[in-house]
Amino acid sequence: QTQLVESGGGLVQAGGSLRLACKASGMILSVFSSSTMGWYRQAPGKQRELVAEITSERILNYSDSVKGRFTISRDNSKRMVYLQMNSLKAEDTGVYYCHSNSAAYGLAYWGQGTQVTVPS
Repeated sequence: QTQLVESGGGLVQAGGSLRLACKASGMILSVFSSSTMGWYRQAPGKQRELVAEITSERILNYSDSVKGRFTISRDNSKRMVYLQMNSLKAEDTGVYYCHSNSAAYGLAYWGQGTQVTVPS
C-alpha cells in the first residue's frame, strides 16, 4: 500500500531553517518517477495552498510567497522529495502536506502532514 510520510517539521524561530522530507513508501519507481511531487501547506483558518512542486522532468514551481527562500528537490531512487526552507517567517506556520500526482498512471496521494511553527 502506498503512503506518503512526511518528516522534519517542528518549531523554529523566525529567520531559521527547516528541511522537510517526504517518503513515498510502497510506491513503485515508475509511478514515483512519473509523478509531480508537491508540498502544500494549510495555515489555521485558511485553505490548503501550493507551496512548491517539482515535475517528473524536474520543472520547478513555487508560490510567490516562498520564492528565493524555499527549494524543492527529489531523489527518485529513494522515492523521496524534500523541501528546504530558509529565512522562515511567522506566516510560514502551518501543516505541510506532501502530494504526488501521476497523470500517466492516474494515481494521486496525500500525506498526513507535518506541523511547522514559526512564532511571531
